[in-house]
Amino acid sequence: MDPYKDYHLVEKLAQFDRERIPERVVHARGASAKGFFEVTHDVSHLSCADFLRSPGVQTPVIVRFSTVIHERGSPETLRDPRGFAVKFYTREGNFDLVGNNFPVFFVRDGMKFPDMVHALKPNPKSHIQENWRILDFFSHHPESLNMFTFLFDDVGIPQDYRHMDGSGVNTYTLISKEGKAHYVKFHWRPTCGVKSLLDDEAVIVGGKNHSHATKDLYDSITAGNFPEWKLYIQTIDPDHEDRFDFDPLDVTKTWPEDILPLQPVGRLVLNKNIDNFFAENEQLAFCPAIIVPGIHYSDDKLLQTRIFSYADTQRHRLGPNYLMLPANAPKCAHHNNHHEGFMNFLHRDEEVNYFPSRYDPSRHAESFPIPPTVLNGRREKTIIPKENNFKQPGERYRSWDSDSYLAMYGDN
Repeated sequence: MDPYKDYHLVEKLAQFDRERIPERVVHARGASAKGFFEVTHDVSHLSCADFLRSPGVQTPVIVRFSTVIHERGSPETLRDPRGFAVKFYTREGNFDLVGNNFPVFFVRDGMKFPDMVHALKPNPKSHIQENWRILDFFSHHPESLNMFTFLFDDVGIPQDYRHMDGSGVNTYTLISKEGKAHYVKFHWRPTCGVKSLLDDEAVIVGGKNHSHATKDLYDSITAGNFPEWKLYIQTIDPDHEDRFDFDPLDVTKTWPEDILPLQPVGRLVLNKNIDNFFAENEQLAFCPAIIVPGIHYSDDKLLQTRIFSYADTQRHRLGPNYLMLPANAPKCAHHNNHHEGFMNFLHRDEEVNYFPSRYDPSRHAESFPIPPTVLNGRREKTIIPKENNFKQPGERYRSWDSDSYLAMYGDN
């Protein structure tokens, strides 16, 4: 029989040939779970965000954990940062807090990010990740040293996703209902503590099951052992940012907790596994640009780059209407003039697709304060004045046992 006369066969094969979509350029390997965020401490004096309005308020969330550099099917036991991304489905729209398990990053300038990823990815000739390429690139970027003191510390290989910290990494801005702004850093702390694998342990665990962290997350939730993290923040008055020996908007630096103590905010509980891996993990899309009233960006140079890059890569992977997908769409009522385009599956029957209009029945959104920015001097593209690349990594180095530190760096 001519196979092309069997429509069912042709349709089945054609669908099968198109099941795979482009994997993420970074954070390809990951696992997701759903749950809620509950406010436990009053921070309404710092932010007018509705989901932070008072203790006891709960907001549904979906969280994706990931490794960073390696492919979708790679082992979860490699020494690599871990992604920690949280999507809050608030009554005012979604808020994406897209971070890692470390509080700092390799580079502070987004211009260097593509080259950094190229250096960390496999050699384009052999498709093998090679240390000489990594060392070559980072030898030109001394600001990366702080990140390496985390990566080559014991926390460089988390035992699983449940036993690791999380961080928003970038500096955001909280805005109160009076319009007062505070720079903010977000931190997640697991209630079950931080646990890691040594190199030899990682080889054994990864050899038995290269998806061990995904399985651990899924099995723990199924058994009712729900992972939980506490959310803390650190805040700085923007008027005081010159008081420090580092730039608070420099993503390669931590904010000292003895000077800027952690302030408790709430708890994150993951109590439900996803229903479909493709729909709620592969099609799940995060972007630091997605914020809500009461939380705003800062002039953090890397954050400014991520605001564009994340949305752009989602359009490449999922199409221009990726925000319509159920995992990415807000749970609250929302209005926009996004029309047509590939895979637009919404049925919209309005005649007015522009704004403003006297015929538009949609209500104007409530206005929220955005603090003004005072500008003076001149704008230059140059190295920041307060690089201070070695103080913080030096302090971490001197706080450790020198023999174990040298052994670890020698092995890696």
